[in-house]
Amino acid sequence: MRCCNIKRNHIFIIIVLVIISTLLISSSMTYQEQTSVPFLQKVLANQPFKQQLAHISFSYAGKTQSIAAIGYFKFIEFFIRKGAHFLTYFILGLSTYLGFQNRIRGRWFAGITFWLACTGFAATDEFHQMLTGDRTPLFQDVMLDSMASLLGLLLALGICWRRRKIKL
Repeated sequence: MRCCNIKRNHIFIIIVLVIISTLLISSSMTYQEQTSVPFLQKVLANQPFKQQLAHISFSYAGKTQSIAAIGYFKFIEFFIRKGAHFLTYFILGLSTYLGFQNRIRGRWFAGITFWLACTGFAATDEFHQMLTGDRTPLFQDVMLDSMASLLGLLLALGICWRRRKIKL
């Protein structure tokens, strides 16, 4: 017994295709074409929470991330970008499982297969960025994307398990 009906599966498949298309377009753009710093400078001109955020400093991919090191707006942009990575791949993992679950036998086998597919896509997306000028492909982003898709898949497995348990 599957978690979602066929009509709902198609919706999740469309979501997967939209995400993949969006990621391919996004990774083909240079940093200058997609930076949100000018927008943030307008919207957050007063630099809210700067004092509180000034105490945060950490290393990501060998670079220090802090307001002192990269400036307020790039620091905010860093969190927006990584949050977008996480959310996108979380939804990709969730939608992949819910959309394609009836194509592979065995919930756990399907989950592992789809997780590896999402991780593979994340790796090829970073490779695509390497071919684009002014972009920095990062192994750390692949790991972030992989963990996000894993959480999305686990949520999908939990939803399906819960639905099956309720129906029993």
